[in-house]
Amino acid sequence: MNPHALHPASPKALLLTLWRQKNLIFALTKREIEGRYKGSLFGIFWSVLTPLMMVSVFTFVFGEIFQSKWAGAKSANHLDFAAALFSGLLVYNLFAECIGKAPYLITSNPNYVKKIIFPLEVLSIVTVLAALFHFLVAYAVVIVLVLFSGWDLTWTVLYTPVIVFPLLMLVMGLTWLISALGVFLRDIGQIIAPVLTALMFLSPIFYPLSSVNPKLQWIYHINPITFVVETLRAALLHNQRPGGQAWLAYTAVCALVMVVGFLFFQRTRKGFADVI
Repeated sequence: MNPHALHPASPKALLLTLWRQKNLIFALTKREIEGRYKGSLFGIFWSVLTPLMMVSVFTFVFGEIFQSKWAGAKSANHLDFAAALFSGLLVYNLFAECIGKAPYLITSNPNYVKKIIFPLEVLSIVTVLAALFHFLVAYAVVIVLVLFSGWDLTWTVLYTPVIVFPLLMLVMGLTWLISALGVFLRDIGQIIAPVLTALMFLSPIFYPLSSVNPKLQWIYHINPITFVVETLRAALLHNQRPGGQAWLAYTAVCALVMVVGFLFFQRTRKGFADVI
């Protein structure tokens, strides 16, 4: 008997999964985070060291070598550019970490599919939560960086959870969708890598969206992370709140992607055991 043959697929089932499996999700997320640094000399402290090293590299390359200055910065402080760049890069890193792993989430865990009754849908949730942990650590580094730069840190930084929450829904839905497709279409993993690279350079990470030719900005507006990159940077560095209508529209689309991704995953999971 296929243990994954009958699984409810509905928004209600999604909420029930989050509630009923909360202890399992927490335990697996903790294991995922700890396993990443297991055996290393500095252990989980690498989650802090990595963003610090990245900030140092970007500050040196763009500040000392290219003498770059971020549009709208109040000073020519190298840290200004690093803070603006890194605030966008960490959004991309969260997205890329989840989407990059998605094609292999199910195929790399065949025992969960064939030998035991396991809620496979939680694997995507665990992946997103582990990526969120690394995002939060990196974001703390960015905030410290802002304090030592020429930017003014204001109360609008408190909008961070509101800005990031829709992105988490989007990533969750895409991870469910891609992980299910990855079972049947093994080539999807080879496609994702170059797509993520292109996405990085077509996102306003290394430059503000305002510096892009207006005729080409439509490309950036269909980029799923552009809204979060620009809105988070505006709240962090420019004392700007997220626009109400734009945020509602983006959140609605992200929620739709999450529900569709979950439904697709639940409808296709009954065929996983036949393929793996």
